Amino acid sequence: MGYSIQPVDIWQNGQSETGNYIDASIVNDNLSDYAQFYWNISKVTTSEDGDTKQSLTQGNTTISGQAYADWGAASDVNLAAYEYICEQLNLTLIP
Repeated sequence: MGYSIQPVDIWQNGQSETGNYIDASIVNDNLSDYAQFYWNISKVTTSEDGDTKQSLTQGNTTISGQAYADWGAASDVNLAAYEYICEQLNLTLIP
């Protein structure tokens, strides 16, 4: 599961590509006060043959302290995780 994001230019292999989709997963969660997320920004294009996803960049981000508590208390923790990751990366999520 992932979400669309406001298009963002990403430099890859000597040229600018436009990322418009983000996927994320939990790498580690101590179930107390710290978690680490892996994220991947892709370029998704749609054609008659279906969607094509090209990975452009990826990385990790952590959540801890009050942000971790807020995330755990969210009514939709999956959406809240994406919102947090996008906030850290200065991206606009399109839920």
